[in-house]
Amino acid sequence: MTWLKRRQIGEAEVFSLTDGTFRLDGGAMFGTVPRVLWEKVAPPDEENRIRLRINPLLIKLGGKNVLIDTGMWDRGGEKFEQMYALERDETVFRGLRDAGVEPDDVDIVINTHLHFDHCGRNTGLTGEPTFPNARYVVQQQEWNDALHTHERSRASYIADTFLPIHEAGLFDFVDGETELLPGLSVLPLPGHNLGQQGVVLRSGGQTLVYTADLVPTTAHAPYPYVMGYDLYPVTCLEQRKKYLPQWFEQGAIICTPHDPEVAFAKLHETKRGFELKEAEG
Repeated sequence: MTWLKRRQIGEAEVFSLTDGTFRLDGGAMFGTVPRVLWEKVAPPDEENRIRLRINPLLIKLGGKNVLIDTGMWDRGGEKFEQMYALERDETVFRGLRDAGVEPDDVDIVINTHLHFDHCGRNTGLTGEPTFPNARYVVQQQEWNDALHTHERSRASYIADTFLPIHEAGLFDFVDGETELLPGLSVLPLPGHNLGQQGVVLRSGGQTLVYTADLVPTTAHAPYPYVMGYDLYPVTCLEQRKKYLPQWFEQGAIICTPHDPEVAFAKLHETKRGFELKEAEG
């Protein structure tokens, strides 16, 4: 059964795609939250890893095809795939085809950030741009950080996924909130790293937000559920407290990059902040 899920947001068609599933350590995914709490919403396997999905998003708007994130790096080999328990039950390419889009038809690629599980399909097996007719949009801050890694960030960046895009002259670097198409903007969401950006779509009185790793799964909606992978956890917390109330008031549809089951969610207010549940319709 295909993962592909479609939703109409005003004049835009939105498709949730997938590039398969993988697993990461549950403790790292929930930071300082005790296992006795997080295992209720994300059951771990015998190696303490929780199941995650890789969920790019396709938006058809104004005659343009916009792809948000491109999927997981596919050249890691057997050791890489075993370490992350990577399963390609579907690929981003199948999802695109099912939505009537070929790689050459993509006009804009938005890289929320340049980690290998988000921009891994930027390039193909020989390093060529996967989407040769697209402009690839990334924050200038993220580009700078990808070129100047340190011990905490180095493992997340694989040069083969982004340097060929630069060499081909396909990157558009933006600085801060930027409208790419009428109603479609990128929004800086630092915390996971400094240059991360989310995507906000507003059309026909409706709002949809792709949160990037500010909120990696629906289980991460409570304010304290900040990842150990976040380089700037307090910044992440501040961004959550700033934007989640706004998105709740707007009734926004929320798309997270790694939820294993839910493509489109909505925020619900609780005594302790917010929770995310699958959106109806």
